[in-house]
Amino acid sequence: MIPVIIGLLLTGEHYVFYFQKRIGYKNKPFDIWKFATMLKASPSLAGGLHTTRKDPRVLPMGGFIRKTKINELPQIVNILKGDMSIVGPRPLVDKTFDPYPDHVKAIIYNVKPGLTGIGSIVFRDEEGLLSNASMPPHEFYAKHILPHKGELELWYQEHLSFYTDLMLIFLTAWIIVSPESNLVYTVFKDLPEKPAELK
Repeated sequence: MIPVIIGLLLTGEHYVFYFQKRIGYKNKPFDIWKFATMLKASPSLAGGLHTTRKDPRVLPMGGFIRKTKINELPQIVNILKGDMSIVGPRPLVDKTFDPYPDHVKAIIYNVKPGLTGIGSIVFRDEEGLLSNASMPPHEFYAKHILPHKGELELWYQEHLSFYTDLMLIFLTAWIIVSPESNLVYTVFKDLPEKPAELK
Protein backbone atom coordinates (compact mmCIF):
# COMPACT_ATOMS: atom_id res chain seq x y z
CA MET A 1 0.00 0.00 0.00
CA ILE A 2 2.96 2.35 0.59
CA PRO A 3 3.81 2.88 -3.13
CA VAL A 4 0.13 3.69 -3.78
CA ILE A 5 0.07 6.23 -0.95
CA ILE A 6 3.22 7.90 -2.31
CA GLY A 7 1.83 7.91 -5.85
CA LEU A 8 -1.44 9.51 -4.79
CA LEU A 9 0.39 12.17 -2.79
CA LEU A 10 2.43 13.06 -5.88
CA THR A 11 -0.39 13.02 -8.46
CA GLY A 12 -3.94 14.24 -8.98
CA GLU A 13 -5.33 16.22 -6.06
CA HIS A 14 -2.66 14.91 -3.68
CA TYR A 15 -4.95 13.20 -1.20
CA VAL A 16 -4.82 9.51 -0.30
CA PHE A 17 -8.02 8.26 1.31
CA TYR A 18 -11.67 8.68 0.44
CA PHE A 19 -14.40 8.20 3.04
CA GLN A 20 -18.05 7.61 2.28
CA LYS A 21 -21.17 6.65 4.22
CA ARG A 22 -22.28 3.13 3.34
CA ILE A 23 -25.04 0.82 4.55
CA GLY A 24 -23.65 -1.86 6.85
CA TYR A 25 -24.60 -4.68 9.21
CA LYS A 26 -28.32 -4.60 10.13
CA ASN A 27 -28.68 -1.61 7.75
CA LYS A 28 -26.68 0.72 10.01
CA PRO A 29 -24.42 3.27 8.26
CA PHE A 30 -20.64 3.38 8.62
CA ASP A 31 -17.74 5.21 6.97
CA ILE A 32 -15.95 3.10 4.38
CA TRP A 33 -12.25 3.58 3.60
CA LYS A 34 -10.97 3.64 0.02
CA PHE A 35 -7.97 4.94 -1.84
CA ALA A 36 -8.86 8.18 -3.61
CA THR A 37 -9.20 7.42 -7.32
CA MET A 38 -11.47 10.26 -8.44
CA LEU A 39 -11.81 14.03 -8.10
CA LYS A 40 -13.13 15.13 -4.70
CA ALA A 41 -16.12 16.79 -6.34
CA SER A 42 -17.02 13.65 -8.37
CA PRO A 43 -20.46 12.98 -6.80
CA SER A 44 -21.65 16.45 -7.83
CA LEU A 45 -20.20 16.26 -11.36
CA ALA A 46 -21.68 14.60 -14.46
CA GLY A 47 -21.95 10.87 -13.85
CA GLY A 48 -22.87 11.15 -10.18
CA LEU A 49 -22.41 7.90 -8.28
CA HIS A 50 -21.77 5.79 -11.37
CA THR A 51 -18.37 5.52 -13.04
CA THR A 52 -17.81 4.59 -16.67
CA ARG A 53 -14.68 3.69 -18.62
CA LYS A 54 -12.49 6.68 -19.44
CA ASP A 55 -14.46 8.71 -16.91
CA PRO A 56 -12.86 12.19 -16.89
CA ARG A 57 -13.26 12.36 -13.10
CA VAL A 58 -10.77 9.51 -12.55
CA LEU A 59 -7.34 10.66 -11.29
CA PRO A 60 -4.08 9.80 -13.15
CA MET A 61 -3.41 6.70 -11.02
CA GLY A 62 -7.10 6.00 -10.49
CA GLY A 63 -7.72 3.85 -13.54
CA PHE A 64 -5.04 1.32 -12.63
CA ILE A 65 -5.98 1.29 -8.95
CA ARG A 66 -9.65 0.69 -9.76
CA LYS A 67 -8.99 -1.98 -12.39
CA THR A 68 -6.80 -4.01 -10.03
CA LYS A 69 -9.18 -3.37 -7.09
CA ILE A 70 -6.28 -1.92 -5.09
CA ASN A 71 -8.59 0.97 -4.21
CA GLU A 72 -10.48 -1.41 -1.91
CA LEU A 73 -7.46 -2.38 0.22
CA PRO A 74 -7.93 0.35 2.87
CA GLN A 75 -11.13 -1.46 3.84
CA ILE A 76 -8.84 -3.71 5.86
CA VAL A 77 -9.27 -0.92 8.45
CA ASN A 78 -13.05 -1.43 8.30
CA ILE A 79 -12.57 -5.17 8.76
CA LEU A 80 -10.32 -4.63 11.80
CA LYS A 81 -12.86 -2.19 13.25
CA GLY A 82 -15.64 -4.75 12.82
CA ASP A 83 -17.63 -2.77 10.22
CA MET A 84 -16.97 -5.33 7.49
CA SER A 85 -15.96 -8.90 6.80
CA ILE A 86 -13.68 -10.30 4.09
CA VAL A 87 -16.67 -11.81 2.24
CA GLY A 88 -20.22 -10.51 2.12
CA PRO A 89 -22.54 -8.23 0.16
CA ARG A 90 -20.82 -5.05 -0.93
CA PRO A 91 -21.87 -2.04 1.19
CA LEU A 92 -23.93 0.43 -0.83
CA VAL A 93 -24.66 4.13 -0.51
CA ASP A 94 -28.25 5.15 0.28
CA LYS A 95 -29.08 6.07 -3.30
CA THR A 96 -28.13 2.62 -4.63
CA PHE A 97 -29.55 0.73 -1.64
CA ASP A 98 -32.98 2.37 -1.50
CA PRO A 99 -34.19 1.09 -4.91
CA TYR A 100 -33.85 -2.54 -3.74
CA PRO A 101 -37.20 -4.26 -3.12
CA ASP A 102 -38.15 -4.38 0.56
CA HIS A 103 -37.60 -8.14 0.82
CA VAL A 104 -33.99 -7.68 -0.33
CA LYS A 105 -33.34 -4.69 1.94
CA ALA A 106 -34.71 -6.64 4.89
CA ILE A 107 -32.07 -9.38 4.75
CA ILE A 108 -29.13 -8.32 2.57
CA TYR A 109 -27.17 -7.01 5.54
CA ASN A 110 -28.09 -9.70 8.03
CA VAL A 111 -24.41 -10.48 7.54
CA LYS A 112 -21.60 -7.93 7.58
CA PRO A 113 -20.79 -6.34 4.22
CA GLY A 114 -17.66 -7.69 2.60
CA LEU A 115 -14.47 -6.62 0.93
CA THR A 116 -15.53 -9.00 -1.82
CA GLY A 117 -18.62 -11.04 -2.58
CA ILE A 118 -20.67 -12.68 -5.28
CA GLY A 119 -21.90 -9.31 -6.60
CA SER A 120 -18.33 -7.99 -6.89
CA ILE A 121 -17.28 -11.06 -8.88
CA VAL A 122 -20.23 -11.23 -11.27
CA PHE A 123 -20.15 -7.43 -11.79
CA ARG A 124 -16.36 -7.14 -11.93
CA ASP A 125 -16.70 -4.97 -15.06
CA GLU A 126 -19.65 -2.84 -14.02
CA GLU A 127 -17.95 0.23 -15.49
CA GLY A 128 -17.85 -1.51 -18.88
CA LEU A 129 -21.54 -2.39 -18.71
CA LEU A 130 -22.46 1.20 -17.86
CA SER A 131 -20.20 2.56 -20.61
CA ASN A 132 -21.82 0.38 -23.28
CA ALA A 133 -25.40 0.85 -22.12
CA SER A 134 -27.98 2.19 -24.56
CA MET A 135 -29.49 4.38 -21.83
CA PRO A 136 -28.07 6.76 -19.20
CA PRO A 137 -25.83 4.87 -16.72
CA HIS A 138 -28.06 5.55 -13.69
CA GLU A 139 -31.11 4.22 -15.55
CA PHE A 140 -29.29 1.09 -16.75
CA TYR A 141 -28.02 0.46 -13.24
CA ALA A 142 -31.49 0.76 -11.69
CA LYS A 143 -33.30 -1.22 -14.40
CA HIS A 144 -30.84 -4.07 -15.09
CA ILE A 145 -27.85 -4.22 -12.73
CA LEU A 146 -29.53 -3.62 -9.37
CA PRO A 147 -32.28 -6.28 -9.74
CA HIS A 148 -29.71 -8.95 -10.63
CA LYS A 149 -27.43 -7.86 -7.79
CA GLY A 150 -30.35 -8.31 -5.44
CA GLU A 151 -30.92 -11.87 -6.72
CA LEU A 152 -27.23 -12.65 -6.29
CA GLU A 153 -27.18 -11.39 -2.71
CA LEU A 154 -30.28 -13.44 -1.87
CA TRP A 155 -28.47 -16.46 -3.34
CA TYR A 156 -25.51 -15.72 -1.07
CA GLN A 157 -27.74 -15.57 2.01
CA GLU A 158 -29.17 -18.97 1.11
CA HIS A 159 -25.71 -20.50 0.58
CA LEU A 160 -23.81 -19.10 3.56
CA SER A 161 -20.98 -21.49 4.40
CA PHE A 162 -17.24 -21.63 4.90
CA TYR A 163 -16.93 -23.31 1.48
CA THR A 164 -18.87 -20.53 -0.26
CA ASP A 165 -16.73 -17.82 1.32
CA LEU A 166 -13.50 -19.70 0.58
CA MET A 167 -14.44 -20.10 -3.08
CA LEU A 168 -15.46 -16.42 -3.35
CA ILE A 169 -12.02 -15.40 -2.03
CA PHE A 170 -10.38 -17.69 -4.60
CA LEU A 171 -12.59 -16.37 -7.42
CA THR A 172 -11.80 -12.77 -6.46
CA ALA A 173 -8.08 -13.45 -6.96
CA TRP A 174 -8.85 -15.42 -10.14
CA ILE A 175 -10.75 -12.62 -11.90
CA ILE A 176 -8.02 -10.08 -11.13
CA VAL A 177 -5.65 -12.30 -13.14
CA SER A 178 -8.28 -13.42 -15.68
CA PRO A 179 -11.05 -10.76 -15.75
CA GLU A 180 -12.88 -12.32 -18.72
CA SER A 181 -13.27 -15.69 -16.97
CA ASN A 182 -16.71 -17.10 -16.19
CA LEU A 183 -15.35 -19.66 -13.72
CA VAL A 184 -17.81 -18.41 -11.10
CA TYR A 185 -20.64 -20.11 -13.05
CA THR A 186 -18.73 -23.39 -13.08
CA VAL A 187 -17.99 -23.28 -9.35
CA PHE A 188 -21.54 -22.21 -8.45
CA LYS A 189 -23.81 -23.90 -10.97
CA ASP A 190 -27.05 -22.70 -9.36
CA LEU A 191 -26.37 -18.96 -9.55
CA PRO A 192 -29.31 -16.84 -10.81
CA GLU A 193 -29.13 -16.62 -14.59
CA LYS A 194 -27.72 -13.38 -15.93
CA PRO A 195 -30.31 -11.36 -17.91
CA ALA A 196 -29.66 -10.89 -21.63
CA GLU A 197 -29.03 -7.16 -21.11
CA LEU A 198 -26.02 -7.98 -18.92
CA LYS A 199 -24.40 -10.58 -21.17
